[in-house]
Amino acid sequence: MPYNFENERLSRALDSHAHERFIIAEVAQTHDGSLGQAHAFIDAVAVTGADAIKFQTHIAEAESTRDEPFRIHFSRQDKTRFDYWQRTSFTAEQWAGLAEHAREKGLVFLSSAFSQEAVALLDKLDMVAWKVGSGEASNLPLLEYMAATGKPILLSSGLSTSEELDEGIRQLQAWQLPFALFQTTSMYPTPPEKLGLNLISEYKDRYQCPVGLSDHSGTIYPGLAAVTLGAQLLEVHVTLSPYLFGPDVSSSLTVESLKQLVDGVRFLEKALASPVNKGEMAEELADIRRIFRKSVVPKVHLPAGAILQTEHLTVKKPGTGIPAADLKSLVGRRLRHAVQTDQTLHWDDIESKNPVQ
Repeated sequence: MPYNFENERLSRALDSHAHERFIIAEVAQTHDGSLGQAHAFIDAVAVTGADAIKFQTHIAEAESTRDEPFRIHFSRQDKTRFDYWQRTSFTAEQWAGLAEHAREKGLVFLSSAFSQEAVALLDKLDMVAWKVGSGEASNLPLLEYMAATGKPILLSSGLSTSEELDEGIRQLQAWQLPFALFQTTSMYPTPPEKLGLNLISEYKDRYQCPVGLSDHSGTIYPGLAAVTLGAQLLEVHVTLSPYLFGPDVSSSLTVESLKQLVDGVRFLEKALASPVNKGEMAEELADIRRIFRKSVVPKVHLPAGAILQTEHLTVKKPGTGIPAADLKSLVGRRLRHAVQTDQTLHWDDIESKNPVQ
């Protein structure tokens, strides 16, 4: 049965033929365990025009062993990554407050779940979809648990091989759930030569599904390029300041840059949804064409009956007379009446249709 989306814009973005793009602002753990700062992110993202705000729900005891290594050993206060997950986590009640705040601000609330316990917690908050991080893309028990809710799955490809993606997509198709695949490069920040923008069209053709870009470059450029290449969803990390603490800050957009990205995407949506016919456009620009183009004019006063020569003529604005392209065809023709210097020539100023022999 088709899922009854709470959010129409996400529903349209998951339609392969839609023009709307769904933009997710990813906070991850950049709130550093501060509930107040997490709420501040919601207020900040709301003014950018993004569609959704996304967090990460880590329940240390359900997700990690105590010897899980840091991806980047950035923390001066957490001895292990397990300690970091514990310190930066929120209670179920606090997650509910964040979800409610996001919806009050017109944002779709999302949070990536990294355990079945996290899925169970978030499912009670009526999330509209599951965003699956690159590290969980082949975690079949977790994906099955998510699929049982009947909600769409937004899958990141960052750590998957082609074979793993093939198998993952086959499984999603078997579950008959709406889904989208995100091209992701799990490098923080991602250099331009590693973005894999070519994979957007390859994924669309190979899997016949909506495709997105989960970008870790820390710039607006890949998102704009991805939209022109057919991406229907975008996910970018966001930070309140480039000086905030955490491993994702260097891969994040500031709020101001996020606003610029959103504005750019909305601009491109209109452009891509409005193909231009050059003939119709030329007709629409007829008045401008006359102003910008040039006409043939005499360089000097010429009497009636004068035989036009190349040295008599030049071209100047506006384009309301004989077009500049016809200058050569006037050489050898006779004037019907006298014309002044810089007087725009018209065809009724010319007596003979053919050059005088």
